[in-house]
This record gives sequence, structure tokens and C-alpha cells, in this order.
Amino acid sequence: MNLKQLEFAVALAEEGNFTRAAARCHVVQSALSHQIAHLEQELGAPLFERLPRQVRATPAGEALLVHARQVLASVRHLRADVAASIGQVRGTLAVGQISSLTGIDVVALLAGFQQRYRQVEFQLRMDKSETLIAQVRDRQLDIALVGLAPSASIEGVCHRVLQEEALVAVMAPQHPLAGRKRLPLQALVDQALVDFPQGTGARRQTDDAFAAANLPHPVRFEVSHLELVERIVRHGLAVGIVPLSIAEGFSGVARIALQPTPRRRVHLVWQRVPTPAAQAFLQDLLSAAGAGSAP
Repeated sequence: MNLKQLEFAVALAEEGNFTRAAARCHVVQSALSHQIAHLEQELGAPLFERLPRQVRATPAGEALLVHARQVLASVRHLRADVAASIGQVRGTLAVGQISSLTGIDVVALLAGFQQRYRQVEFQLRMDKSETLIAQVRDRQLDIALVGLAPSASIEGVCHRVLQEEALVAVMAPQHPLAGRKRLPLQALVDQALVDFPQGTGARRQTDDAFAAANLPHPVRFEVSHLELVERIVRHGLAVGIVPLSIAEGFSGVARIALQPTPRRRVHLVWQRVPTPAAQAFLQDLLSAAGAGSAP
């Protein structure tokens, strides 16, 4: 067993396809398939199920992936720490963010960071908060910016609150409630609502607000993208509840304050032992957010 085989296995699991995994690893497909077969032979178990249009990890493969990711992350840290010991910042910096992030331009910060640290390669992923936190915990990401309800807890990683903002109701201008300056949550109970899927960090922000007011929270439209929220609201199909900074970017909708006011917190999340590149980028993010210095 070698590091390349572990890298191939992780790539195959994440891509779900031999061709894409081979392209990601910069090898021909036959070479990747050969190495996966060698790994399965050595471990004495099939690691991947070959389906007609997809490759999926078996239970044995899932067990391998847990350790493979840890080993590859440890090697990445090792190389970065050795480089740092001779005054270099290098390696890979993997950053994640939610799609609804505002106030912090991660892409601009990465561009400026690259100018200073040209030996650092970047990865940027966009996903839901709970997935990003899990990826930081599993050392697939170095840093993530996530949005959570004030009641949410974060375990197994370092974190700091960067922003807290109110959520507001958004609705079509012709909606009967659109002329109001402020709405009680009670007024939305009988309305068609659009929100993020049950169990996500974004949904918990509104679920908590309705629960605290002892109100039901019926959601008719469950979507995963803010663009869909905006379109559904603009066409008058439902009322949405989104962060104020997001609502201000919507076009063709009315924005109304809520009472009691749901809130969300934007957290910066990072590994307990960050690489030198991650430590340097943490400082950039905290400075951009006006949150002081990196610990």
C-alpha cells in the first residue's frame, strides 16, 4: 500500500467515476483502475461497487476512506511544517464557504494571498454548513465559513463568530403583507413559505425562531439554492426568510423586518492544528472581518 493508492481511492470515492478520478489525479484511467485493484487485492476486500453509471464505496471502502483521508492530511501537514521550518509557506490550502456568505470576499482574499504565497495551491468548495464543518473535522478542508443559528453548537474544530445578522421576510411586491414595515412571525404561519431543507443549518435558523415563539413552521417549498428562493418569492409563490444582506441583493421583492427577529451567525471554522498556509489565511480572514488576530 502506498500514498498514491490512497490518493486514487479518495479521488474515486469523491468523483464517483473512474474517468473523472483519473483526470483529477493526472493519470490515465487504466493506471488508476490497476492501482485500485491492487489495493483491493492487498486488503482482501472489494472497496468499490461498480454500478452502470457510478462507482460507490463499499462498507470496506468507507472504512478505508476514513484512514486514507487522515493519512493524506497528515502527510500534507508534514510537508507544510517542514517547509515552514525553513521559512516557506507552501502546500495546499482547502477553503469552504456557504453560498449565502456576504461581507467577506473569499475569492478576492485568495487572490491577494496567492500574490504573497505563490507556492500555495488553492481549493475552494461551496456547500451547506453542516457538510463544511464535517469536512474541516475530517481534515478535508483547512478552513470554512458557515452560517448557523445562535443555538447551534460546533464540535471537534476551532471556531469564532465573525458576524451576526437579522433575518427578514421577503415577498412579492403585490403580496397582501408587502406594505407592512414589520411583521410578527405569527403573520407567516398561514402563508406558503420557502426555506432550506429540514436538518440543514440554514433551516435551523428559522425553525428555532418559530419554535421559540411556540408557532408551527410549515414549509411548502424546500430548496437548496438562494437563486430558487428569490425566483419563487418574486413570482409570488411563497414568502422567504433570509439574512438581511441577502435580501438586499434580491431584485423585485419586498423586504420586511420580523418580530421576534430570527438571527444567524457566520462562523469561521478551522482545524485544531492548522498548517502554516491555513494559519496565514486565517489572519487574512479575521482582518477582513474586523475580528482581530488569529489565535
